[in-house]
Amino acid sequence: MDMDMTLLVTGAGNGIGRAILMHFAGKGWRTIGLDTDSEALAELRDALPRERALLLTCNVGREGEVARAFERIAEWLGDAPLDCLVNNAGIADPYCGPLEDLDLASWQEWIDASLTAAFLVTRAALPHLRRAKSASVANISSTRAIMSEPETFAYAAAKGGLDALTHSMAVTLGPAIRVNAIRPGWIETGPWQKSGARSHPDHRAKDRDQHPAGRIGKPEDIAEAVDYLHHASFVTGQHLNIDGGMTVKMIYED
Repeated sequence: MDMDMTLLVTGAGNGIGRAILMHFAGKGWRTIGLDTDSEALAELRDALPRERALLLTCNVGREGEVARAFERIAEWLGDAPLDCLVNNAGIADPYCGPLEDLDLASWQEWIDASLTAAFLVTRAALPHLRRAKSASVANISSTRAIMSEPETFAYAAAKGGLDALTHSMAVTLGPAIRVNAIRPGWIETGPWQKSGARSHPDHRAKDRDQHPAGRIGKPEDIAEAVDYLHHASFVTGQHLNIDGGMTVKMIYED
């Protein structure tokens, strides 16, 4: 059990972020979660020991909100370090419609939710990360950083930018802080939503068969990857595809 370790996850209320936070909480870590979904955070508060978890409502794409959240985080941490930061926040739906109809404000929302948020939160977290003996940052990117579906321009650009930010941070912040990216593929997040939005989809055989691993991904797969990267002391600046092999399989239309 890692009772003296602390994790911070953005987008912690639902889906992948929720699974990451609960994975590390289960290992005895202290956890900090940021999210815009106050209802989801309230559920997590009820599920975690109050003295071991700090859950704050925050839009991490907005500088002022991040600054206010870190005032509270600094108070809660005291002199203790932040050992692992997971920049997971983002807009889950990648589809933005035809390029000619995509307005600048909508484009900026996708960029801010993922890429700008990772910059703002990492910058604010640096003093706390630097106190750790071996700190790590995991940026949750996407396989869409390297391959696209139609009409996902802003999402793909945000995740591609996150990949570039990852290797730039790794070069600059090392050796004290290691920075890696995880590129999830198709991850079924339904079971990891707040209670009012939870679902357990029954996927088709053809959906599972797209993956050489034989199944669709689970948020737990991403949590395990974050855990691995935190402890992999010789791994930094890397981009790890967690996609069941989907990006290496040639798929032809029937």
